[in-house]
Amino acid sequence: MSSGLLTHPNIAWLECPLYFTHPDLASPVDPLFAARKEGGKYFTILYISRMIDRRKFIKVSAASASLAAISRSALAKTVDSAMSKSPGFPIVISTWNFGIEANKEAWKTLSASGRALDAVEAGVKIPEADMKNHTVGRAGYPDRDGHVTLDACIMDEHGNCGSVAAMEYIAHPISVARLVMEKTPHIMLVGEGATQFAVEQGFKKEELLTPESEKAWKEWLKTAKYAPVMNIEHMPGSKYNHDTIGMLAIDAQGNISGACTTSGMAFKMHGRVGDSPIIGAGLYVDNEVGGATSTGVGEEVIRNVGSFLVVELMRRGYHPEHACREAVERIIKKKPEYSKTIQVGFLAINKKGEHGAYALQRGFEYAVCNNETQDLLIKGKSAYETAIG
Repeated sequence: MSSGLLTHPNIAWLECPLYFTHPDLASPVDPLFAARKEGGKYFTILYISRMIDRRKFIKVSAASASLAAISRSALAKTVDSAMSKSPGFPIVISTWNFGIEANKEAWKTLSASGRALDAVEAGVKIPEADMKNHTVGRAGYPDRDGHVTLDACIMDEHGNCGSVAAMEYIAHPISVARLVMEKTPHIMLVGEGATQFAVEQGFKKEELLTPESEKAWKEWLKTAKYAPVMNIEHMPGSKYNHDTIGMLAIDAQGNISGACTTSGMAFKMHGRVGDSPIIGAGLYVDNEVGGATSTGVGEEVIRNVGSFLVVELMRRGYHPEHACREAVERIIKKKPEYSKTIQVGFLAINKKGEHGAYALQRGFEYAVCNNETQDLLIKGKSAYETAIG
């Protein structure tokens, strides 16, 4: 199926219980079909031109009642091969291999019938506290001026959300983001204001620049050109790889929450903020549909409102993997050459617990934890076959 045609301005949607073709649909856009399973029944989603007049529409609708070109068994086989199986609830998924340990922590809450919101907060605090992880939390690499600034956001099943950006001196930005959500009328606090709020809430103010991170920063300064030029930061694939952790969970009650936290691009311009703390870009949850999160070069995710886009595509019936792929393809469409030099990945889960991912480059992977397994790592598919670096 051509994902480009799915966004064609002359295409409308109609769901019908039979698969059929009709000559009146041949122009100006050929019909497209996609299988969808709901309540044990299989449907086809028929995309037809808005330019069909009412008479032709009625004619085509009548024709559908008498045509069944594909047997139900064949259609079922197509659906099952295209869609991932739901493992049941609860379930938690997260980006990258360090998501395995994060998931295990989240699972402690989920397996005890706890709330998904509590699970994702507890889960992402694991990489935030990991002194060997230089892309998330207290051991993150600094910006060009030597400041370690952290970004995070969180969103619950009710649409409540909180965020902090460019916050210094606080080791767990995800917990501060949650308090922004719960104790203020705002969604986002940034910079000194975020730090001030955290201290007022009892968080310890501490130096986050570790000796190892400081050494790496000083080494970078030897060759770095200090100028406000885009792309001067080290791109993914280098030793300064930028990996956000995004986590999505569905609890035993079927409610979805998500969290996203990062220290941002290594040696970024002071004050730079990527997609991670931005609701709709780095993270988005709709409890009726599902949730999505992202990783990689945040500017391109923001430009396409990536996570919101993925969720809205799932609302239209896309499987999570297909929704992630469509979001990646939009990045490529806008910047075809630049997209070959960077990494962006999306991860999503729908209300059924089906999950999937897709990235620009090879190498993106995500961790899954459920009743069947607590340490599953899945390699995401990608648009380009050659990994960066």
